Amino acid sequence: MQHMPTSLENEVQETPLSLKAEAKDFSFYYGDFKAIKSVSLPIYEKKVTALIGPSGCGKSTLLRSFNRMHDLYPNTRYQGNIDFYPDATNLLDPKVDPIEVRMRVGMVFQKPNPFPKSIFENVAYGLRLRKDKSKSYIEGRVEQALKDAALWDEVKDRLHNQATALSGGQQQRLCIARCLATDPELLLFDEPTSALDPIATASIEDLIHQLKEKVSILIVTHNMYQATRVSDFTAYMFMGELVEFGETTQIFNTPQRAETEAYITGRFG
Repeated sequence: MQHMPTSLENEVQETPLSLKAEAKDFSFYYGDFKAIKSVSLPIYEKKVTALIGPSGCGKSTLLRSFNRMHDLYPNTRYQGNIDFYPDATNLLDPKVDPIEVRMRVGMVFQKPNPFPKSIFENVAYGLRLRKDKSKSYIEGRVEQALKDAALWDEVKDRLHNQATALSGGQQQRLCIARCLATDPELLLFDEPTSALDPIATASIEDLIHQLKEKVSILIVTHNMYQATRVSDFTAYMFMGELVEFGETTQIFNTPQRAETEAYITGRFG
């Protein structure tokens, strides 16, 4: 007998995925060493994508390419494209200003790195680089960014205190707020909780769930449990190559490659 769809089945429709960014046949060199080897990877709009793999496999190198962080170091070279949508801008094009790239693509590092400034000035830093914003605009953006980073209620009465006096977890949320102030479209997280205690880690993971309502996220993590908790998609890397990419539930439950299964089950890496 032919199956007739129920009314509930008719109502359930998958929301189509939209690309936010895309690495296309992307390679990266430290001098003559090819650290990333022809990787093609989609980053979907308002989704969390996790990069997993053993130490030295190229996860952080790939992550930092999305906001041209390697431009700051000599003897490095990009090859291929990292396209950013909806305007299909190749972020690696020499004509594209890396400062503007970093406004659109925020970066949160492994260890909290607040500037030796006040809480307010840390969050306002990127806005002041643009130089054309009014005092009231900056104040409004700082408040909103701190709220979006779930930090406003904890610091609103001491905005002019030194940021370095905050706890480790608060400092990391401050660094997230600093990124959010410039209204980025993609956030990069490089092992954002590895230096934090379990309570602060849970707070950051909760925040990631909230942030993906507004922004796309790419996260590097060594913690596979964290990858399953926070990400929608997962990419497994090894020796600079992308071995497997898919929905996180598929990667961890039914990996298609034996290498992926060996890594996630602990038999390798």
